Amino acid sequence: MPGVSRIGAFVHRQRDSPLEQLTGSIVALVTPMHDDGSVDYPALRRLIDWHIDEGTDCLGVVGTTGESPTVDVEEHCEIIRVSVEQAKGRVPVMAGCGANSTKEAIELAKFAKGVGADSQLQVVPYYNKPTQEGQYQHFKAIAEAVGDLPIVLYNVPGRTVADMAHDTVLRLTQVPGIIGIKEATGNIERAQWLIRDVPKNFAVYSGDDPTAVALMLCGGQGNISVTANIAPRKMHELCVAALAGDVKRAMQIQFELMPLHRNLFVEPNPIPLKWAMARLGLCGGALRLPLTELGEASCPAVEGALRATGLLKN
Repeated sequence: MPGVSRIGAFVHRQRDSPLEQLTGSIVALVTPMHDDGSVDYPALRRLIDWHIDEGTDCLGVVGTTGESPTVDVEEHCEIIRVSVEQAKGRVPVMAGCGANSTKEAIELAKFAKGVGADSQLQVVPYYNKPTQEGQYQHFKAIAEAVGDLPIVLYNVPGRTVADMAHDTVLRLTQVPGIIGIKEATGNIERAQWLIRDVPKNFAVYSGDDPTAVALMLCGGQGNISVTANIAPRKMHELCVAALAGDVKRAMQIQFELMPLHRNLFVEPNPIPLKWAMARLGLCGGALRLPLTELGEASCPAVEGALRATGLLKN
């Protein structure tokens, strides 16, 4: 990919200490954009400050919600750099470094490590449909190259087509540097088997807002959340309650947030989310092709969810 070779030029700063086990609400942060499609870095900085004020426990940047498929490599790197710079160590930054090229994933991870990210999110390679052995070798190679930047695996077969099998995850838990997984299938039975079988120091995070509370109550460590983009305080409180085993409080908040969990996915993420954020004045609603603005028929559902959760009052 053009520009990948430039990544190494930015790698200069060593991380000071290993990442302690992360728990709680990890926002899958949007990448704000101007109407012309360029990245709106001032808006990104404002969002980061707002999330920290609202209690978000970690910033997950340049993932699917951050439109990683359409930002170029230089932008991808700059979003990570700006996010780390703006966070100023107040909360950890989990940098999306995934690619369907192992070499590119390693180079992105080296960059993220160099600018001070606290961990890396590595998605199952998409489109080229690697076998289970191919997935294992992909993540093992990344860990061998950049395992001192802790790796969170990301399994989302609804987007990647390739699905990381339970036994493959268990093999990868034995690879130094791989510390957790974002389990985004929404299958709670599957999540329970993972939580049951992985080592105690290996974290299982939800990547599915509707079922995240259940995963945490079963022993998961947190939620990498789309909903947290517009309801960060509530998502933080939900995670606190669920992780403490306070079922009553966790479900009270879950019931409040359910309209968002459902209607932020009436069209592919982050289309409804960007519309909602623009409606709330958090950032512009611009997206990059092939994503297009929210369809007129879908707007009432998203607006209704914002009103049902009290985010819009007028």
